[in-house]
Amino acid sequence: MHKPRLQLQASFDIAFLQFLDKRGQATQPLPEFATPEWLTQSYRQMQLARMVDDRAVKLQRTGRLGTYPSSLGQEAIGVGTGSALLAEDVYCPYYRETGAFLERGVLIEEILANWGGDERGQQFQHAPHDLPICVPIATQLLHAAGVGFALKYHHQQHHTPLQAAVASAGEGATSKGDFYEAINIAGVWKLPVVFVINNNQWAISVPRRAQTATATIAQKAIAAGIPALQVDGNDVVAVHWAVRDALNRARSGEGPALIEALSYRLCDHTTADDASRYRGEEELQLAWQWEPIRRLETYLREQEIWSDAQQQDMSRELAQVMERALNRWEERAPEPATAIFDHLYAQLPEALYEQYDQLRDEQRLREAGGGGQQ
Repeated sequence: MHKPRLQLQASFDIAFLQFLDKRGQATQPLPEFATPEWLTQSYRQMQLARMVDDRAVKLQRTGRLGTYPSSLGQEAIGVGTGSALLAEDVYCPYYRETGAFLERGVLIEEILANWGGDERGQQFQHAPHDLPICVPIATQLLHAAGVGFALKYHHQQHHTPLQAAVASAGEGATSKGDFYEAINIAGVWKLPVVFVINNNQWAISVPRRAQTATATIAQKAIAAGIPALQVDGNDVVAVHWAVRDALNRARSGEGPALIEALSYRLCDHTTADDASRYRGEEELQLAWQWEPIRRLETYLREQEIWSDAQQQDMSRELAQVMERALNRWEERAPEPATAIFDHLYAQLPEALYEQYDQLRDEQRLREAGGGGQQ
């Protein structure tokens, strides 16, 4: 059978970035920003993120928080991303981003309040530009595209410096239509948006190999005509470099980018999950050997930047930070019962007036000591 002659119309490559390998050894000279001070601060922030996650899981297990998604093993992605953002940028997060929240100035008690069902936890005191935590899968990517359009429009209309948005998601989100719609419109309109995908190898119980046949997650960006890069997500230096570089290009009017950060989810998907039902213990123990905190600590110690005394001082300091945050969280006055309605609609529909009034009246009775329905 005759085979027609074909002409190549397009081809692509996916580059991989790493500065610190699995053993904590430098694979190339570190960038200028990676000073001893920056490295030790990043190490501290990753340790704090892990401490917050650990305490939150324990609070959930004792019934004081709702379902909680830990970022155990993925701290370098959050810290590296959050530290690359400028104050005026807009962060559009998904739920597994403790490190990024801390870098953005979100208070620990705000994180705990949110997962305890208190809507005020989403009103970030020190991150007023950022969007609330998004639990539905991939919808925040569309929000980021909308934010990017607004930022670009404002820049064009008022001749102000161009700001940028960053959206985060897990690799499972890239199997959703929302993902493709977001990167497609961002590419067409050259929106100042950076998509950071945490490829932690698992979308709840579904392994990466069962999610997509692509060799990388990064190459999905090629279909949208936007630059793509794969980085070692357990290397905080690589994550920060990649996100900062993409943001600089976005602010210069060069449009969007997608970064795939390779990591591994060392925890359950959430506290409502039991990963031992679908993941082998051997695979998990292997992943623990190249987790981000251990990797950076190895490098710091070999460079004689870090010592046992510094480790002990930091542990005491972070324990105090955590304790003070817990006290502030526990001292928060509870929200009124009617808060469950307050963030649903700009104007409450008439059909809900009766329920709202009933809930308000019952609360007033309880506060007055008169009981009322629970």
